Amino acid sequence: MTAAKSRCWAEIDRSALRHNAAAVRERIGSAELLAVVKANGYGHGMVGVAEALAKDVQLFGVANLEEAITLRDSLAHPVIILGPALPDERSAIVEGGFIPSISTVEEGEDFNRRAAGAVAINFKIDTGMGRMGVPENEALAVFKKVAALSNIKVHSVSSHLPVANEDAEYTREELLRFGKLIRRFRAEVPRNYKVHVLQSAGVLAFCDPVFDIVRAGLMLYGISPLPEFQKILKPVMSWKTRIGLIRDMPKGSSISYGRTFITPRPMRIATLTAGYADGYPRHLSNCDAAVLVRGRRCPLLGRVTMDLVMIDVSGIEAVEVGDEAILMGRQGDQEVSAAELAERAGTITWEITTRVGSRVRRIYT
Repeated sequence: MTAAKSRCWAEIDRSALRHNAAAVRERIGSAELLAVVKANGYGHGMVGVAEALAKDVQLFGVANLEEAITLRDSLAHPVIILGPALPDERSAIVEGGFIPSISTVEEGEDFNRRAAGAVAINFKIDTGMGRMGVPENEALAVFKKVAALSNIKVHSVSSHLPVANEDAEYTREELLRFGKLIRRFRAEVPRNYKVHVLQSAGVLAFCDPVFDIVRAGLMLYGISPLPEFQKILKPVMSWKTRIGLIRDMPKGSSISYGRTFITPRPMRIATLTAGYADGYPRHLSNCDAAVLVRGRRCPLLGRVTMDLVMIDVSGIEAVEVGDEAILMGRQGDQEVSAAELAERAGTITWEITTRVGSRVRRIYT
């Protein structure tokens, strides 16, 4: 199916992906670039994104074994599984040659038992995120035990920055603590392992030191977690749908469930062939959201429904059934950004792109 036959689709710009990878590279020098492609490439299509970035990155990061297997079938790059592995997944991780992230001695011992030879692991330290990793005051002691296991090879040591886009003071202090701990690691367990902690916000605002690897996620997709850096990135996704119906509605007509919008005057209303089942947030209902049609901002009317939304096209001449409508992206000199949708929906940009549904066809340009 091509865009010409689609009801709702997302156009993914490969050149924008590579531009954003170059923007990362400019900030990190010779450090390795780990492209985070979990959650279906942040909604952009994991395999398509990875293929576009294959020459620009050294390794990929995914959330789980299923994603790792899907990616391995397309590319030969090393793959780090960033989330914890379930016990039943560990043998397949070893057999697949993936790099698991571990947070406990018990995980390390289990991987050690399952490996016929060396298994590379990512040793995670919790410096403030609180979702996985060894607490930093226990990290060195645990690391010594894990590194001593006969079948364990430490690929990397990492942590995560929980407020790099919100609290610069805490982040700087966290990085100082992490750097001090890494110096102890290297002095007391002098192996050839790499270190990574910077994600997108860290790359943009805290890239001194860079360490050995950076994990670029959101910024690769052209969305900055820090608005002041948006100008150096190019949005990768344009999310589009079509006008399926146009009707002239009299004053006093109710629009959508709940009758939350009543036409204050005669209006020309277009029904779009997309809804919350495609990932368009229902929380945009009655929040002054807009869609672009023929380069004009058209207000969203009433509640978003499962498969359809309604917009006001009263001021647009020659609008027709079948016309493109831009849910997110640029048309002419107007733009509806992921940041705008997130603000109006009361969420974050990460959620806007990752919730774009499976029935929305990704078309790579």
